[in-house]
Parts: sequence; structure tokens; C-alpha cells
Amino acid sequence: MPSTRLTEQEAAPRTSGLKHRHLHFIALGSAIGTGLFYGSAGAIQAAGPSVLLVYLLGGAVVYFMLRALGEMAVRHPVTGSFAEYSRKFLGGWAGYITGWVFAFEMVIVCLADLTAIGIYMKLWFPDVSQWVWVAVTLLIVGAANLASVKVFGELEFVLTIIKVSAVVAMIVGGAAVLIFGLGQAENMGVENLYADGGFFPNGVGGMIASFILVLFAFGGTEIIGVAGSEAEEPERSIPKAINTVPVRILLFYVLAILVILLIDPWHTITGDESPFVQIFSTLGISWAAGLLNAVVITAALSAINADLFGAGRVLTGLARENLAPKVMARTSRGVPVMTTVSLLVVMLVGVVLNAYLPERVFTVVASLATFATVFVWLMILLAHVASRRAMSPAEVADLHYRVPFWPYGQYFAIAFIVFTFGIMAWIPDFRLALGVGVAFVVIMTILYFAAGRAQLAKEPTSELA
Repeated sequence: MPSTRLTEQEAAPRTSGLKHRHLHFIALGSAIGTGLFYGSAGAIQAAGPSVLLVYLLGGAVVYFMLRALGEMAVRHPVTGSFAEYSRKFLGGWAGYITGWVFAFEMVIVCLADLTAIGIYMKLWFPDVSQWVWVAVTLLIVGAANLASVKVFGELEFVLTIIKVSAVVAMIVGGAAVLIFGLGQAENMGVENLYADGGFFPNGVGGMIASFILVLFAFGGTEIIGVAGSEAEEPERSIPKAINTVPVRILLFYVLAILVILLIDPWHTITGDESPFVQIFSTLGISWAAGLLNAVVITAALSAINADLFGAGRVLTGLARENLAPKVMARTSRGVPVMTTVSLLVVMLVGVVLNAYLPERVFTVVASLATFATVFVWLMILLAHVASRRAMSPAEVADLHYRVPFWPYGQYFAIAFIVFTFGIMAWIPDFRLALGVGVAFVVIMTILYFAAGRAQLAKEPTSELA
């Protein structure tokens, strides 16, 4: 049976370079990235106006998952976050595979974001190859993550302010267009939600097919738990960050997509450019489209920056529990240098893919990232259920931060994730991603036992970052 208690030293909070405002903006920024600015086009194409329901459903799953993670993180703020919780409450293999799949997820999501930056840059430099911008981006985020935790936090703070301001401005501007009839667009209005084939133009099947890209958009939100372990007073910072999730989902996803659909009929959103940029292109406001293109590049840069940070911290936590190469446990000024450098080297794959498969790479990596994302969410939820079952009624009563609607919200989220795996098996376009994801889990499991990690996991260290 896995141990269900963390040692006093493991559970102790620690000082770091992340302040309340850093964690709040990391949480805020994690909801706004390539999945919203670019991936939303594919989701709209698949589901039409019914994509709004999918964002609400996906948002509910994210909320219950984050509340579960928040409950565990407030009670046990540790390096490694949910990978460590999986190990403690589900066993050595669970912690090992959760951490490695999360690192896999972050690398894949970074590849998607890197690809999106290459696509966005074509608006200004149509003759420059995508891979050039991918390489430049890696240099920028690599420098930020290798500098210090504080530098990472400040960069993420600034980037998040930019993209949040842009989304709010787009919503306000879009509302003004709808109310006052500004611009040159035609066919604007509420009728766009039902005129072209109805609210479900591609049937319920089309709506279900959009689940993958919608969940991809929410991928990375779990980084709140990782960043929380680096924050001052996590018992205050984490709840404040997570409690903003419902508002963020309604404002930045549902309301933003609603404005897009009201201005442009769903079938005109092609995916050749960000739907946010397309709005202003449709309205004939070329300078605004260029400005917003800069913003969506900022959003992708922010997402890569945060994902690299999260993957580095989780792998460092695994290394300290003997579940990853020992060299990854080394830090300098609180920065896991070797882990970060290793991840940057792996991300060079993005340069190669964008050089040889520029047209297909985003869809492929987005679906693969979704598998890894929901797998990690599932492990977080299962670890939380196990942690609750191991608590006495008195311990539950003493929780400073707890999930709402226990246990029904957790079971709903778990069922939804299992259903998502079924969707990937059902739709041919996603079967390859499902197969690759399963193969990764199988290969890493074989390595877990072949390399003796199973025995090492029973002898956890007490080192802290």
C-alpha cells in the first residue's frame, strides 16, 4: 500500500521567487494560450455554435480537477506537485507515470505553441520558413527559464497582462461592433448561432468531435499546482488563483468565442489565421489585426515559458524520488538547469517538424497533447479521491481548502475524461495520437520495472528544492 502521508519536511512550505501576483497571473495566463487563439478555429469548424457548450463542459472538468489539486497542494505543498501526490496516494508507478506523462504533455504542447508562432509570423513575413521563428522562440524562453524563478515569474506576469488586456479589448470591441454596426462585416448578429445549419450544424457527433481541441485549449492549467509549490504562503496563494477559474472560463473562453460567432458565421472561420485576428481582418481594420497577431504570438510565448517551467519542476521532483535520472535533481539558484536544458534539446524536434511538416504539425501535436493532458488530469483526480478516502472525518473537517460537491463533482470529471479517451478511439483522426500516447505509457512502464525504478520508488528521499 502506498504511504498516504508526507513527511514533515516534505510538507513544509518554502521560500521562493514567486509572489502572490506571480501565481495569480500564472493561473490567469494558463487559461489563455494557443488553444484559445488558434485551436478554437478547429473546434468551431467541428461543432459550429454548439462549441460554446463544449467549452462550458470542459471548463467544469478543469474546475473540479484544479480544486482537487488545490486541496492537496494547500495541505502538502511539495516539489513535484501532482506527480508526488500520485506517488503518495496511488503508489510508485502512478507518481512515476504521472510525472513523465506531464513532461511529455508539456513538450508536446510547446511544440504546438512553437508551431503556432511560426504560423502567426507568416502574416508579416510570408516568405520566411516557420522553423526559423521556432528556433528564435526557443532561445528566448530558454534564457528566461535558466535565469531564475523570479525572472520567469516577471516575464510571465508581463506576458499575461498583454494577452489578458487583448482578450478583454477584443470582447469590448466586438460588443461595440455588434451594438453600433461598426466595420464592413456582413451577417452579424444572434442569427449566426442558428442560421447556418442550426446550433448543432454537424450534429451531436460534431460537437463531440470538438472535445479534443477544446480540452487541448485547457491543457496546462494544472501548472498552478506546480507553481504553487514555489510560491510564498501557498495556503493563501493557491486558493486565490484557483478560485478565479470559473470567471476566467466564462470570460476568456465562452464570452470570447460567443463574440467571434456573432460577428463571423461559424463556417467562415477557416483556421488559416487566428479567429481573433480574422475578426479584425473581416472588419477591414488591418492595423488592429496586426496588433492582435502580436498579442497571440505573446500568448504562445507565454504558454511555452510556463510549460517549460512546469515540466522542469515536475521532473526535478521525480529525480529526487529516484524516478528520473539523478542529474535532473540538481539545481542552481533554484533553477533545475540540467532538466531545463534537456527539455530544450528535446524541443528542437519542433524545429525539425516545422521544417518538414509545416501544414500538419499543429493538428497532430494538439491531439497528442490532449491525450497527455487528460491522462494527467485523471491521475490528479484519482490521487485526490484516494487521499480523501485515507482521511479520517476529523482530518477532512480540518481541511483549509476543499473541493465543492464532493464526491459527485470528482466522479463527473473522471467520467468525462474516460469518455474523452473513447472519443479518441472512435474518431479516426485521433487514433494515431491515442496509439502514440498509449505506447509512451507502455514504454515508460517497461522502463520503470526494467531499470529498477519500482524498487527505488519504495525508498523516497527527503531532499527538497
